[in-house]
Amino acid sequence: MKPETLSTKSLYKGKIFDVIESEIRHDDVQYKREIVIHKGSAVIVPVFDDGAVAMVRQYRYAAEKFLLEIPAGTLNQDEDPKIGAIRELEEEIGVRAGKVEKLSEFYVSPGFLTEKMHLYLATELTESKQRLEEDEILSIERHSFPEVFDLIRSGEIEDAKTIIGLVMAGARFGHVLARRDPKMS
Repeated sequence: MKPETLSTKSLYKGKIFDVIESEIRHDDVQYKREIVIHKGSAVIVPVFDDGAVAMVRQYRYAAEKFLLEIPAGTLNQDEDPKIGAIRELEEEIGVRAGKVEKLSEFYVSPGFLTEKMHLYLATELTESKQRLEEDEILSIERHSFPEVFDLIRSGEIEDAKTIIGLVMAGARFGHVLARRDPKMS
């Protein structure tokens, strides 16, 4: 049986997320949980006709370093995740996709966070105009799938959504994360 929520109180209301504390009963056990409430995110892997993947490098204050990531962003209130992914693609990379297909959706950290990420693949890309938000300071990099897998293995790519997105998109194009030994071909 699903646990029963006995009470919930607001601890924080913010621009991007809220925090609540709930008292819960599960069978004969009663406990409290602090939960971060988030609207969800759209994530998109842009793959050009030449097989290159476009990513952004930006400073992430919480990680205290520049990270290489696929385009992503928080969904607007009641926004369709596919529309959000298309919006983020043009905002951050400055391209439009002729084809957008859903790859997956997943929870970021379900132990304390409600955020679900919706992952898409964008192909048939055409240049448009980058539309960065005021606080988005980033550079665009393009890498082949073999390069991005090397970057994952070396620890250069540390962002979970990016790793998931690249592995799933790479599988779609026949690339695998495992290093191939040229002598075995």
